This record gives sequence, C-alpha cells and structure tokens, in this order.
Amino acid sequence: MSHDITSANKMAALSDGKEEARYFVRVIEKNDGSCLHMKQCSEGDVGCVVWDAAIVLAKYLETKAFWDPDAGTNLWSGKTVLELGAGTGVVGLMAATLGANVTVTDLEELQHLLHVNIRDNQCLVRHGSIVPKVLKWGEDVTEFLPHPDFILMADCIYYEQSVEPLVKTLRDLAGPDTSVICSYEQRTTGHNAEVEKKFFQVRSKCPLCPGEVSCITNHYPQMACRTFIVW
Repeated sequence: MSHDITSANKMAALSDGKEEARYFVRVIEKNDGSCLHMKQCSEGDVGCVVWDAAIVLAKYLETKAFWDPDAGTNLWSGKTVLELGAGTGVVGLMAATLGANVTVTDLEELQHLLHVNIRDNQCLVRHGSIVPKVLKWGEDVTEFLPHPDFILMADCIYYEQSVEPLVKTLRDLAGPDTSVICSYEQRTTGHNAEVEKKFFQVRSKCPLCPGEVSCITNHYPQMACRTFIVW
C-alpha cells in the first residue's frame, strides 16, 4: 500500500515538474511595491505571452486618471470590468487588485493559463474579484450582460480577419455608460497599420459609437504602445 502511495506521489511530482517546465515568468511591479507574477507558455499562440501593450494598459490603470483625491481611493473599486483577448490575464488581474470585479475572457485554449495566473496571484486580489470565461468574438454575449463599466483590451487589433467580429462584440457589450480602453503596440513591419486603419473604419460605422477617439498621452514611454479610449 505504501509503495503505491509513494509511486503515486512521484508521478504527481513528475507531472508538476513537466507542467512548470512549460512556463516562464514575467514580473510586473505595482505602484505599491507588490508584484504580479505572470506565467507565460514556452509554446503556443500569441495569447500565451505578456505583450508590452498589456503592461502599458495594466500600468495605466494605476495612474492618477483613476484616482479620487478627495476620497483618497482609486476609481476602480466596485467597478465591473470585462477584458477581451485576455491572454495571460495581466490587465484583468491588475484591475482586480485595484478593487474591480473582473471577468477575463479569451478562447477555450487560453483558459488553463488564465486559471493558473489567477491562482498564482489571488493573494493580491483583496477587495475585487476575477473570473475567467470563454468568449469568442462575434458570438452571443448574453451571459456577459448587463453592460460592464469598462471593457479593456490589449493588442487585440492584430489579425485582419478578427476586426469585424471584435467590433461586433464591442457593440454588443458596450452600454451607454461603458468605457472601452484599448492599448496596442505600434509595429512598423507587416500589415498592422492596415489592420489598425480597418478597425477604426469599422468602429466608426457603429450607430451608437462616439465619433471621437481619445488618445491618451504616452504614460509609459519605455514601450512603443498607444492607448486609446475607443468607445
């Protein structure tokens, strides 16, 4: 009997070792000195790593733009937040640590990584909450209603074929009081400039979409990323 238990424990340890070998960690320090430890996959698609745009957006959430000096509190506390294309979940986790109630969404194949990173950083989520869910752009969003206070997305303007489904999802999710904040890396190679142009063209055709796009001054100049309030 003890031999069976020992063997089982060894197998579990080997399995855990293989699991950990799949990951490498990126540390993001918050303004209060605590750190998010984000696991990234050594193999996988674009959603498996922490991109610069995600760090830029995560750090933007900590800026004075969301601070109430009279109350001495940040404005994320108690807000409902939905992140699209969450990938590793760093943006949503940052919002949750600031007191927001967050749903991080991505495709089915990214759910395990989201669960792992939420588990590993749960100790920093003291007043907010965070849950991962599957959401494929362009499909039904009923389970994500009522409309959230904020929709966040980092480096989601990437594939041309995903632009129209993404804008449809934004249109379906955004209510009259929803703010959509988008950050993405300005890439000088490939077709990304055309994808960016198409996104804003498709967005402008939405009947309830505000005409103006607010570009936020680069608060994180170390990285070549742009941040917009697009809705």
